[in-house]
Amino acid sequence: MKWYKFIMSETSFSSSVVVESTPSAIFEVWKWIQSKLETNNFSQDDIFAVHLALEEAFTNAIKHGNRKDLTKKVKIDYLVSLDKIEVTMMDEGGGFDPEDVPDPRYGENLYKTEGRGLLLMRSYMDVVEFNEQGNRVSMVRYKEKRHKNTKVKTSNS
Repeated sequence: MKWYKFIMSETSFSSSVVVESTPSAIFEVWKWIQSKLETNNFSQDDIFAVHLALEEAFTNAIKHGNRKDLTKKVKIDYLVSLDKIEVTMMDEGGGFDPEDVPDPRYGENLYKTEGRGLLLMRSYMDVVEFNEQGNRVSMVRYKEKRHKNTKVKTSNS
């Protein structure tokens, strides 16, 4: 594992790492990210969501992007701050168009395995964006959700 840079402050942690295209390579990266999420008091729900999205993105990068080619790498950049985590993952593959991935919740796609990882990433992260080539995904999860038009009910007791 090759670590690029490491920036740390009292509340913000940032790092960049390049890892091999093997499923186990994400383990050390996840342990580091998890510890920073815990340090910044992210909830267990947030930690679970980030873990799931990170594993799905990484699996897609090595399986579909790098096509399990062990000579290719995956670059992971992340920033954990008091209010959010940002993760960017880039593989060395040719990319894809995320709009071409069928929604696994409907029709004949219910019985296919493709598209489920992307659905999970979009479900558990607040922002999921791909570069134009489709070989880099950027994901954000906010600690505090920003709900629009949320009304608080009060009781008159």
